[in-house]
Amino acid sequence: MDDLDRKILAVLQEDGRISLSDLATRVNLSPSPCLRRIRRMERSGIIARYVAVLDQAKVGLPVSVFVSIKLESQRVEALERFKKAIAKWPEVLECYLMTGPRDYLLRIVAADLAAYERFLKQKLTRIDGVASIESSFALEQAKYSHLLPIA
Repeated sequence: MDDLDRKILAVLQEDGRISLSDLATRVNLSPSPCLRRIRRMERSGIIARYVAVLDQAKVGLPVSVFVSIKLESQRVEALERFKKAIAKWPEVLECYLMTGPRDYLLRIVAADLAAYERFLKQKLTRIDGVASIESSFALEQAKYSHLLPIA
């Protein structure tokens, strides 16, 4: 990746629907070489996919919950079992294996407190090997960005 690729990526992160012509103009390149660079970055996986970023509250999921999970064991089998269980649940937007006193940190979205309680009781507490669950509710989103600082 060179500086021109980084410029292309910075623009695409801000507006994934920008026309090729407008993108090429913004990065001072003609459309054909610009498209070749984009295709190369798509093939290599640098550009993983194109998505629409939704307003969480406006689609009826205003509650964000950060959940710390402690497992009974940190053996590979236990970690894999947990990852497999949560992978299929759309409420879990992010899941990180952590260092420190907890094993996983999850970001979960819900319509309201009752919806989160149902998720907790019907799904999360039923995973074998979970020793403890600690939930923290976000009161305000002070910053959210999907833009990686690549430029």
